Amino acid sequence: MAAPKKGRSAGAQSKPGRSLALILIAIVGLTGGMFASGHTTPRLGIDLAGGTSITLEAKADQGSAINKANMDTAVEIMNRRVNGLGVSEAEVQTQGDRNIIVNIPKGTNSEEARAQVGTTAKLYFRPVLAQEATGQAAAPSPSESASGSSSASPSASPSATGSTGEKATSSTSPSASATSQGRAVTDALKDDATPSPSASGDAKASPTPSASASGGAVSADDAALQAKFAALDCSKQSVRAKAGEGVKPGDATVACGEIDGVWYKYLLGPAAVDGTEVKKASAVFDTQTAAGWQVTMDFNSKGAKKFADITGQLAQNSQPQNEFGIVLDGEVVSSPYVSTAITGGTAQISGSFTQDEAQSLANMLSYGALPLSFKEQSVTTVTAALGGDQLRAGLLAGAIGLALVIIYLVAYYRGLSLIAIASLLVSAALTYVLMSLLGPAIGFALNLPAVCGAIVAIGITADSFIVYFERVRDEIREGRTLRPAVERAWPRARRTILVSDFVSFLAAAVLFVVTVGKVQGFAFTLGLTTVLDVVVVFFFTKPLMTLIARRKFFADGHKWSGLDPKSLGAQPPLRRTRRPSGLGAGPVDTKEA
Repeated sequence: MAAPKKGRSAGAQSKPGRSLALILIAIVGLTGGMFASGHTTPRLGIDLAGGTSITLEAKADQGSAINKANMDTAVEIMNRRVNGLGVSEAEVQTQGDRNIIVNIPKGTNSEEARAQVGTTAKLYFRPVLAQEATGQAAAPSPSESASGSSSASPSASPSATGSTGEKATSSTSPSASATSQGRAVTDALKDDATPSPSASGDAKASPTPSASASGGAVSADDAALQAKFAALDCSKQSVRAKAGEGVKPGDATVACGEIDGVWYKYLLGPAAVDGTEVKKASAVFDTQTAAGWQVTMDFNSKGAKKFADITGQLAQNSQPQNEFGIVLDGEVVSSPYVSTAITGGTAQISGSFTQDEAQSLANMLSYGALPLSFKEQSVTTVTAALGGDQLRAGLLAGAIGLALVIIYLVAYYRGLSLIAIASLLVSAALTYVLMSLLGPAIGFALNLPAVCGAIVAIGITADSFIVYFERVRDEIREGRTLRPAVERAWPRARRTILVSDFVSFLAAAVLFVVTVGKVQGFAFTLGLTTVLDVVVVFFFTKPLMTLIARRKFFADGHKWSGLDPKSLGAQPPLRRTRRPSGLGAGPVDTKEA
């Protein structure tokens, strides 16, 4: 007896419901995530939502070369700037070797945005005079110990301050410990304050430090500055963006900074060190003292003297007046404290840094005062009305294309068209949900080229169904019944579908890599829908075909099923006649014995 054939899984053929349940669970889960995130519609690009597109050309300045590192840093700083204006969906990206494209959707002042992105970033080191967590409860106040480290004592003051916990030291200076501090806001401006506790348990601020290396100090009776600091609410983005607006380096100011997700307001003295005086900054991992990631800074000769003077003055005070704020574009990006004067032109900032945080701070210190200037090449304003017209035209084109595909499927495949239409609906649902989720996740924006990519994907997806249907019909033409025809047609159709989709995905990937700007939206959408086509065909179309093959309407080849053997011109199966057993291959002798 012949051995049974191997290579075919009966279990996989007999349980198509598992695949259908899996893809249904995926759709429900992704849809639930979409509604839970609050992003129920795809994020629209500037050509559909309207806004302003600014093209900037980089120009070498101060002998610095235009290279990828400088351009990437400029993109990072510009992205911080435009998002600081309250534009949470602004796009900043490089184009070629010298250009930067800034796309700002509607809802912001285009003139203000142009002024922000077109100027060189400014970085300053300013002494911290007072610090307070916006809207937070009171923090403990410090009391100086004999060893110079700070211990916390209770405070009943309603206003509080916080500290980053980051410390600046020289490479040869000893370490000192400190904890987060608290301090009443107005105490930081009093000349006669001493760090002795009051009856209520509050601690007074130490004398106001000299605000600059030259000895200039903030006047304690500066009522306007006190009022501005008291009224500052850093929990509001619009307020943060304008906190230090129009302030000269030699003036005291207020600013905002974020510490562990909490916004703090700062009262800062005049700039003591300019960011241009930092020669180099880098993120390093300290393996000797297990301090983790640190940021090292090297100053030029002028900056080294200024930094030594200001840190020497700050080290004589308690927190937060022994801190210096690193201010980039009016925002405090870090406020490390010092316990001794840092000389030699080299300093280290240590704290609970992750690698990304340390690298980000190092980039800001290295390129805060950007060695590149930019020339505005063009400014294009896209109105919301024009974007809406483009979106409606794109959706109309997609609807017409989808309608034509459905008409063709119904006319040619009849009952089989129900499977194709259901598969198209599943593919469309997955595409919509993923586009909605990818907007906040990776910044994907649905622009007009992306809409074109989705329209092209309709034909690619329909082509996969047609390949499979034709393979099944070929098997029926050879005389097989529907159930074996569905299973025998699948391996050949599967190979064809995978090869076709691989070519489409490869083309989309190459296009995405070699192009920039909006064309990448077309490539990304084409690649995404191609991957979804494979998922839908394998986990929905094929299992659904297996199920309908068990239905009498399709199995018996009804004339409206699209699988009628007669209309397909099926031939009766060829049958072989067996020879009688015992007969040999040679002639038979009929003579009687």
